[in-house]
Amino acid sequence: MTCSGCGAYVTPSVRFCSNCGAAVGDPDATRIARLQSRALEASADDDLEHTIFTVRPTMIFIKAGYALAVIGGIALVFLLASLGVPASISIPLALALLLVPAYYHIRRNMVRYTVTDAKLQIDTGLVARTTRNIPLSKVQDVTVSASIPQRLLGFGDIIVDNASEIGGSTVMHNISSPRHYADLLLRELRRWH
Repeated sequence: MTCSGCGAYVTPSVRFCSNCGAAVGDPDATRIARLQSRALEASADDDLEHTIFTVRPTMIFIKAGYALAVIGGIALVFLLASLGVPASISIPLALALLLVPAYYHIRRNMVRYTVTDAKLQIDTGLVARTTRNIPLSKVQDVTVSASIPQRLLGFGDIIVDNASEIGGSTVMHNISSPRHYADLLLRELRRWH
């Protein structure tokens, strides 16, 4: 057996090269361990679900709400200042206007839709989470619905009809680029049907 560091001969019972001091390992043991680790990684990848996409409702209204709250807060501060109200009262009142879009921002973040290669997963809730799973094998139809204002702003609803025991349909409300996500979902459905 030879040393991988300097190429000198090393007796099989020695763990370090006497010439350069490099650690000497059994090359067959290393090769077998690599083969086994690759086999484990391949089998682990087969068991894992792959996420196709994750989406939340659109941020258009929340951004507009924050912009209106800032403009309204500035106007309120100037109005109250012209009436002689001290800044210690008018500024907190103006900042309180930001609570309205913040509430809707939190509500938006409480909903998340995830499509994997096996299921549609709907997570709702902020502290206590509820997860609803719809297997893709049960999905029968995917419809995109958008009113005229929704189409102008580039968002809409994705309606997923399923054949589960409860039945019915699931609506993913106010999704940006709904046709794109519906096409991704339909592409994944082709593998199941």
